[in-house]
Amino acid sequence: MSNLFSSLKNAYRLFKHVDFQKLEELSKKVDLPKVVDSFSHLDETQLNGLMKMLGTPSKKRELPPIEGDFYHLGDEALKDEDRALQLKVRAFLEKEVKPIVNQYWLKAEFPFELIPKIAELNICGLTYTGYGCPGRSNLMEGMLAMEMARVDTSISTFFGVQSGLAMGSIYLLGSEAQKQEWLPSMQQFKTIGAFGLTEPEVGSGAAGGLTTTAKRTGNTWVLNGQKKWIGNATFSDVTIIWARDLDDNQVKGFLVRKGAKGFAVEKIQDKMALRIVQNGLITLTNCEVNEEDRLQEANSFKDTAKVLRMTRAGVAWQAVGCARGAYESALAYTRTRKQFGKPIASYQLIQNHLVEMLSNLTAMQTLCFRLSQLQDQGILTDEHASLAKVFCSMRTRDVVSRAREVMGGNGILLEYDVARFVADAEAIYSYEGTKEINSLIVGRAITGFSAFV
Repeated sequence: MSNLFSSLKNAYRLFKHVDFQKLEELSKKVDLPKVVDSFSHLDETQLNGLMKMLGTPSKKRELPPIEGDFYHLGDEALKDEDRALQLKVRAFLEKEVKPIVNQYWLKAEFPFELIPKIAELNICGLTYTGYGCPGRSNLMEGMLAMEMARVDTSISTFFGVQSGLAMGSIYLLGSEAQKQEWLPSMQQFKTIGAFGLTEPEVGSGAAGGLTTTAKRTGNTWVLNGQKKWIGNATFSDVTIIWARDLDDNQVKGFLVRKGAKGFAVEKIQDKMALRIVQNGLITLTNCEVNEEDRLQEANSFKDTAKVLRMTRAGVAWQAVGCARGAYESALAYTRTRKQFGKPIASYQLIQNHLVEMLSNLTAMQTLCFRLSQLQDQGILTDEHASLAKVFCSMRTRDVVSRAREVMGGNGILLEYDVARFVADAEAIYSYEGTKEINSLIVGRAITGFSAFV
């Protein structure tokens, strides 16, 4: 009897909330007894899922932050003051660089108004001691290279040429007088530097023999030849030129000052990548350089390689930044772009792409993190730097490709940034040693045999 009263009570509650007019309309469209019978056979899990689907929309969920540092390397590895500097540089890039970068990239022009603002960050020559340089860790420098490339690889490249290749050549291989003359003003961006190694017919194989020559006559060196793809060359105040000494066949470095007779630069046009970087074709025609402007500690290509070893680690970090920028842009897009009434980030295939991108990105970050540790410990080798360059430049290609894919047609529009990352990844893949050259450096280290021709 109690069961009967309980059933009647439940039925009463049910009828109180039933809109019989809607129920009648529904009965004309579906077989209600069949629907009720089907519902009666659902288990609890299925019923909960159905009710969740039929329930009122919940409040807008709070989505997790967009963060490419999935393993929190920045939080865990950096000291408080270094972390503060990283965030300061990030804020600068978001505020000053990101709003204008696509405009300058499209026009293939350089935003010179940014130079004094970058100087105020006091991060140039970050790892050097003395000469006004901060003297911080290589890990910190790598993190900042990543932060710059995360917004724009061109700006990161400009900075890398100035702080790494040009200043690094003087810091590692210059005389004390040369260091005193150049490094303080370069650190403050009052003097802009360039690095001339690559030639029209000699790229990553520069160790095999440069065609640019140097001949000493008394206290003067006469340089002849060409250099190609030289970043900052169209507006640099000093350009490091590497040339083969005709007398001993060894590679030597020279500080060629702006306006030097016999030194001409032509801007390389119509690039598809790193369009903000002002790359130049340098022609040296009996260009005279005083002995005092020869890098005094640069006596062979082994000395040149010291600079490349240092900066190649920075290029690996740049690759991380390029990949991170593409990943974070794509993730943000998929959370707002809707298809079939839902954000595309909610679909399985999109999530699979995002996880593949994050996996590659995280592997790159952890590899570069260890690379910078080796650098800070003073045990970095050519093969260490080359392995990072090989792996990161390859994986960056994959990340930016997937980022473009999840964005569909919008992925090729500059306004969404990813198209720029896709193009710039191609330059990273080739400069500071191609994938093949760096692979041979690592191959020689692990096999004991040199496969260089």
